[in-house]
Amino acid sequence: MAETYYEGVGRRKESTARVRVMNGTGEFIVNGKPMEEYFPRLGDSRQIFLPLDEIGSKGSVDVSVKVKGGGVTGQTGAVMMGLARALAKMNPDWHPALAKASLLRRDARMRERKKPGLKRARKAPTYTKR
Repeated sequence: MAETYYEGVGRRKESTARVRVMNGTGEFIVNGKPMEEYFPRLGDSRQIFLPLDEIGSKGSVDVSVKVKGGGVTGQTGAVMMGLARALAKMNPDWHPALAKASLLRRDARMRERKKPGLKRARKAPTYTKR
């Protein structure tokens, strides 16, 4: 019989992460690789584990993640949000603690578009009087 899992989708900037959580031993797989290999920066792993630290069940769940789009920071935020949503589905008692830590709310900040006549979104060419 297949293991029961709970799924949560997280988004941040241009990234989307589909996170599956099930009871287990603490295994964390991202796109087929161990999490430490996919996100080698220390701060990234610390941010991703925030939802598990908040509820105090770091070694008791297995996590499987499919993440795509964006860069490292966006993917990190997407995985964190997806994990928090999956944990909230897994045990509704954890929802208030995760919500209080603002882990269930999407960060809506996006890259600002480039405007015509400018070098970037806001950087203008150097002004010359003559």
